[in-house]
Amino acid sequence: MKRYVTNLDSLIAAIIGFVVIYLFTSYSGVGISPDSIMYASTATNLQAHGTLITFNKGPLVFFPVFYPFFLAVIQFITRIDPIEAGAIINATLFAAVIFTSGWIMEKFLSHSRIYKWLILIAIILSPGLLEIYTYLWSETLFILEIMLFVIAYWKYLQTHSTKALIWVAVIVAISCITRYVGVTVVGAGGLMLLLDNQLPIKKKIGHILLFGAISVSLLVGNLIMNSINSGLSTGTRYPSLTPFVDNLYYFGTVICDWGALSKGAYPYAAIITSVVMLALIALLLWKAFKGKINSYENIVIAFAVVYGLFLIISASISRYERLNSRLLSPIFIPLLISCTSWVPDVIRLIKSKAKYALAAVAILLMLAFEYSTALVDYQRYDDEHDYGVPGYSDDDWNKSEFIVYLRHHQNMFKPGIPIYTDADEAVYLFTRMSSTVIPHKANPADVQKFYAQKRFYLIWFDNLYNTELINLPDIMKNKKLVKIGEAKDGQVFLCEDK
Repeated sequence: MKRYVTNLDSLIAAIIGFVVIYLFTSYSGVGISPDSIMYASTATNLQAHGTLITFNKGPLVFFPVFYPFFLAVIQFITRIDPIEAGAIINATLFAAVIFTSGWIMEKFLSHSRIYKWLILIAIILSPGLLEIYTYLWSETLFILEIMLFVIAYWKYLQTHSTKALIWVAVIVAISCITRYVGVTVVGAGGLMLLLDNQLPIKKKIGHILLFGAISVSLLVGNLIMNSINSGLSTGTRYPSLTPFVDNLYYFGTVICDWGALSKGAYPYAAIITSVVMLALIALLLWKAFKGKINSYENIVIAFAVVYGLFLIISASISRYERLNSRLLSPIFIPLLISCTSWVPDVIRLIKSKAKYALAAVAILLMLAFEYSTALVDYQRYDDEHDYGVPGYSDDDWNKSEFIVYLRHHQNMFKPGIPIYTDADEAVYLFTRMSSTVIPHKANPADVQKFYAQKRFYLIWFDNLYNTELINLPDIMKNKKLVKIGEAKDGQVFLCEDK
């Protein structure tokens, strides 16, 4: 009973978090991006036909399988489309993340009720997390899995039993097939095992091998399945265009935004990233040297270090979207706790009455930070309450004349003639028609194959500017296009080479 009473504040915070997500998504529902449509369409096909096929009739490869599976299970139980149920799903997941965060802080070595409340408020108000939990994205589930990993690993530290370790490894294995970046959770667990001074060498080696084998098992199976279905383990990947120093900078700009710093701090972003990461590494190693590694705080720090370093290094090797708040969102809570959990410890070490003045200053600084983030949240809520969450669920798309035109003129597309577009996700979402996205400039073979097509339709959305795709003027230089339909913000062409 005491356990539940001490976590009553976490439960209240979780309920508030649920309501906040509900309010943000009340106008237009959950935010929809191209990734969201990929997840939702795969979930629908999985629930209806038992196949991991996306809206474009290809196998799911670019993303791992568990998040669509998670959505499919919910769809099977509720019989509600994931896009329609997305707002409630996300509000529930956000509430679970808040509650588990409170549960973790309740077990800190130096527990402070005021510190716990301030951190819970910061989580609820975080613009980065509110963005994630207003979209149908796999990060919503992945962040909860990280919290569950921290709790499960702490329980393992109490006994160092093989059974407890297997539970940790199972959670990690699921996180690896929720997002490929889940390998960072494997790294965090492995790092903690390596630094654990309470494990005899022989047992440590055995536990590391067991943990590693179980943790990556589902991921290996997912990658093998992808290779069989498409010939590619994680889809087409291109070399990075951003060097290491640039990624330090982009990482730092996100930290500046999260910390409510002005853009005037951006020139120091790379330095900020370096200082934060080096400080956390030094802190973790110092605690390991002192034999104080086995605690909730250190599990969180280990994940923050591994995840941060992995993203900076991998972004310098492989090309994906520039490091931004969404990609870094899983590190927000670990980074927040890692950078603040030492404050109550330091204040307790002070024996004079000056500690009360320092505590008051720390609380005021935290409240000022939370006030500034609340202003950012209010501005975003004010916009989204009028226009919807940015993406395919906002008014620019829902009230688009071109979308209405496509919905009422689907009979113009004759069966057997392929349809190309610069937004295949939008075509599927609003018309349920299958189409193929025009090729990327960086893939000459696909471009040549596209231009070799003799007959096809082209649905062109004028309000999209994807510079990685070949553009309309280039297509018109190579193919004779006849406009067969148009409305504001879009056009439909037919290519029919003789």
